[in-house]
Amino acid sequence: MKRKEKLLEEEKKLLNEEKQFIKKEEEIIKEGEKKLIKDEKELFLECEKKWVFLLLMMSGGFMGAFTYTIRGNVFCNAQTGNMVLMGIALGDANWLEAAYLLIPISAYFIGAIISEILPKKIKKINFLRWDTCLIGFEVLVLIALGFVPESAPFQISQIAINFICSMQYNTFRQAEGVPMATTFCTNHLRQTGVHLIKWVKKKDQKAKERFLIHIFMLGMFIAGAAVGTVLSRLILGKAIWGAAVIMMIIFIGLFRADRTKEKGMLERVPKGH
Repeated sequence: MKRKEKLLEEEKKLLNEEKQFIKKEEEIIKEGEKKLIKDEKELFLECEKKWVFLLLMMSGGFMGAFTYTIRGNVFCNAQTGNMVLMGIALGDANWLEAAYLLIPISAYFIGAIISEILPKKIKKINFLRWDTCLIGFEVLVLIALGFVPESAPFQISQIAINFICSMQYNTFRQAEGVPMATTFCTNHLRQTGVHLIKWVKKKDQKAKERFLIHIFMLGMFIAGAAVGTVLSRLILGKAIWGAAVIMMIIFIGLFRADRTKEKGMLERVPKGH
């Protein structure tokens, strides 16, 4: 009987030791996962970080609201609408209207070309990354637009915003490995639906993360549009300086990274290019 009790005690002891071992093993795995996540984050350049894309989305929403509310009731962040309007104009044999729409479309087209050519030239200077230079340029353009008189043609603001949105869309392509646009929402909306289904059906945690990322991006775009609308109604053209402030925050973060922790990585190309 005593022998049996002794065996039971030893068995309990072994079970406790096994539980402690499993617990330690789980802690080691968790620590390893945390380190892996940290290492993965460190693999991304500052211009690929989520905070940059969130602010870019906010600025995109702001600019869209600005041009729609007080600069001609048009959206300049993308060109799908202008393409449709051109088709309608051609169908109605309104040749002048069709030709006029070539202006914003051409501005967007030229912006994409320039954003492919300039990065190589900027890289040779080896002082700042192209992404940083582009944001700095956007800040200057937005500040300048704030000085444009209310009596000036709306096309000045429309073409300028078409141009910088095109370069921005072509330059900022992935947020920490997740492909996304920064000037419009269609793909974010699609990705939200796709990853929601994957999360619900397969309990996929990665799909959950992607779903939340796109939800946050959409939220920031809407928030930017709301703020842009309020300011545009209140202070008219000078409201665009709100977008300039957002871009300035991004510029400061990217500039600091280029001149400090990423100074030796200016040759490195962001993912997605």
